[in-house]
Amino acid sequence: MLHEAVLPSEAALLTTPTERADWQQNGDRNARKPGGKNKTRATQSQLRSTLTSGARAKTFVLDTNVLLHDPACLQRFEDNEVCIPVDVLSELDRFKAEPSERGANAREAHRLLTKAFAQQPAENVLAGVPTPGGGKVRLVVFDTNEAMTNPVLMKFQRVFHDLDKMDHRILACALWLGQQTGTPAILVSKDLNMQLKARAVGVPCEDYLHDKVEAKEVSHMELAMVTVTQHELQRFASSGVLSIDARKTASLVVNEYVLLSAGEKNTMPARFTATGEFARLHVPESLRVMNGRAIKSMNLGQACLLDALMNPDIALVTCYGQAGTGKTLLACAAGLSQVMAQGYTGLTVSRPIVAMGQGIGFLPGSLQEKMRPWLQPVYDALDLLTRPVADANFSKKKTSKHNNARPDAAPSMHAAVSAPYDPLIQSGVIEIEALCYIRGRSIPDRFFILDEAQQLTPLEAKTVVTRMSRGSKLVLVGDPAQIDNPYVDSRSNGLVYTRQRMRGQPFAAHIPLSKGERSPLAEAGARLL
Repeated sequence: MLHEAVLPSEAALLTTPTERADWQQNGDRNARKPGGKNKTRATQSQLRSTLTSGARAKTFVLDTNVLLHDPACLQRFEDNEVCIPVDVLSELDRFKAEPSERGANAREAHRLLTKAFAQQPAENVLAGVPTPGGGKVRLVVFDTNEAMTNPVLMKFQRVFHDLDKMDHRILACALWLGQQTGTPAILVSKDLNMQLKARAVGVPCEDYLHDKVEAKEVSHMELAMVTVTQHELQRFASSGVLSIDARKTASLVVNEYVLLSAGEKNTMPARFTATGEFARLHVPESLRVMNGRAIKSMNLGQACLLDALMNPDIALVTCYGQAGTGKTLLACAAGLSQVMAQGYTGLTVSRPIVAMGQGIGFLPGSLQEKMRPWLQPVYDALDLLTRPVADANFSKKKTSKHNNARPDAAPSMHAAVSAPYDPLIQSGVIEIEALCYIRGRSIPDRFFILDEAQQLTPLEAKTVVTRMSRGSKLVLVGDPAQIDNPYVDSRSNGLVYTRQRMRGQPFAAHIPLSKGERSPLAEAGARLL
């Protein structure tokens, strides 16, 4: 099978416009017939098989950001030719010294390229060396003097004057390479601006799709509906377990949450188990930590999330939903309540350090003090969970009285009252973890919450998941629609990637949240703005 970027559509693979038009016409005609959708899929499958077995190999030119995103991408293009402009190597050299995931990926890309060319004669570096998939990888040297004599490149230079800019040199290299091979070279880039520039000058361009999930996996936020009879639903309500016809559950995966329906107003939530049965949700009436406020599920999605968070057999929980749906608060409540019940040795909380908009510069102090601005939503949740309700009311009255006294009065030394969760942090029960230091760690018997996980790259998510030892539980929460990391998008971030790759594992569960509970204003803002 070709890399996903090769097959944006089956019609695009046909060699002539006439063939593409005929295929499209036949496909539309079949789709309108009874059962035509399946026939069209069969035709597409046959076409894909025929083209991949007999079509000429394609030529791909990789942008720097693709190697920084996935250094192993050289093995993803199977029997096609992968070209690396030497200008890409120069850009990788700029990042290799960074003490970050990007720097580590740059160094890994250098190692993989060195390994690929190490056992080959020197001339094969430019001619190409074979890859395990049957294709080849090679370096490409583009001489800017070609732009002075080649008519196509002269036209390119009239559009993009500055050939000293790396992006323009890579584009010119792809254009020149297409002329050398006789077929257009396809630029693979994750830079949207680079893709627009490529299309402006007629260079075919594709995104790197290997770790990109389907759009429906991100946009679908509702529980699956399974139709049952009234008798089956009553039996489920009394016993807590239900087995039905396997044909109705063929599309479900282990630990998927569904809504059993025997009519419009006769429904019950359930979890699909590894034994092929539906199990009743085990959700506590409320969760209370120390003397803090009682927390309970406010809607169906939150009930499913609490069931997964409280289930000791589920070691990985992924959850995404819009702002205000209660992801962080429920995760902290479930984690702390189980820590207090001696289910885990402690609660670890972390978050990617990705700012929204302009940053405020260097943050002084200890690790906990540096992380506090990033983890303030988590501290707010911990304060709500652990502060006694009476103390919270007293604090509000005291603050109101202080504000009415004098607007310019300096705060009293006694105003800075320690938070009720401070002793838990000092004793190590609650741990604040910086992701930049997590590599190499082994984390046993901890309830680990990773907030804003949509800011992670797939490789960063893999690093976190592989740190979990026996007895630990990992909870990834976030909103794929709120991304500030320039290297990922809603379909390629670490949260949705982890959910997709772990789908169906007996120790993993996923819950989408769609209903906001923070306030009517917050829910309307998340939906309409």
